[in-house]
Amino acid sequence: MSWDDDFDADEYGVPREGPARGRGAGWRVARRALGYAGAVVGVVALAAGAVYAVSTVGLAAKPGGFSAPAAYGPSVALPPLAPPTARAEQGGGGQSDTLSEQQPAAVSESPLPSVPVVDPEWTSRIAEATGIPQRALLAYALAHVALAEEEPECGIDWATIAAIGSVESRHGSHGGRALDENGSVQPAIIGRALDGDGVAKIADTDGGLLDGDTSWDRAVGPMQFIPSTWAKWGSDANGDGMADPNQIDDAAQAAARYLCASGSMTSPEGWRAAVYSYNHDNDYVDKVARVANEYAAASSG
Repeated sequence: MSWDDDFDADEYGVPREGPARGRGAGWRVARRALGYAGAVVGVVALAAGAVYAVSTVGLAAKPGGFSAPAAYGPSVALPPLAPPTARAEQGGGGQSDTLSEQQPAAVSESPLPSVPVVDPEWTSRIAEATGIPQRALLAYALAHVALAEEEPECGIDWATIAAIGSVESRHGSHGGRALDENGSVQPAIIGRALDGDGVAKIADTDGGLLDGDTSWDRAVGPMQFIPSTWAKWGSDANGDGMADPNQIDDAAQAAARYLCASGSMTSPEGWRAAVYSYNHDNDYVDKVARVANEYAAASSG
């Protein structure tokens, strides 16, 4: 609207009052001044209340307000390994490089280096403190150990990986599933079809090999990898010569490598960027941060 439209009317179209005269003018001026002062006080109070509500109650786009964790905080310590004698008794396979194939496949027929063995006393104690199933915790710990050697600058730890495992599938227990002694989810966890109906639209990329769907991709396994992502990041963490998204050792290590590809996770900004790359949703990042902090706090008690 132009500056001269309704210049003599207020914002509701009511004619504005003319200039006041005499004693009435003084009272009117006083009342108007008091009204302006009250408005200023009200605005200040409203702003203060909004800040309090956002930071304390969480009335913002960020579910927990400013008091919600901006990122996972203190990094937990590297899980201790079992003594060499225990490792020799357990034996085992090794770890492969990242696979580029779109299916679980034999990595090599040559002898494989032994997989590190996490101290079972540590696993038992931390599992009891955090509520993470021991078999799942072992996978997260192995991924922490592997990435500390492969990419020490990344700074990822088992609490972060475990938090993602919790959010994605409740450590492989979603829908009544369970991890067997080899770390495989029974039965396999297969997500809904990514057909664009309220979810991303991703046409089949693996001929249904991993997810059983030849029309659309579906997220697979305890860390919920889609086949096209698994094709790039699939890992053989337990040294059995196969990269299987339904096997929690393999899935946890693949998730750790995927997260570290975003860069260092040692700062709040870097940590959030990495987790955001896993799922482009800030609410998801906040939830993973809360769970990771809970695990860290419980393990240090």
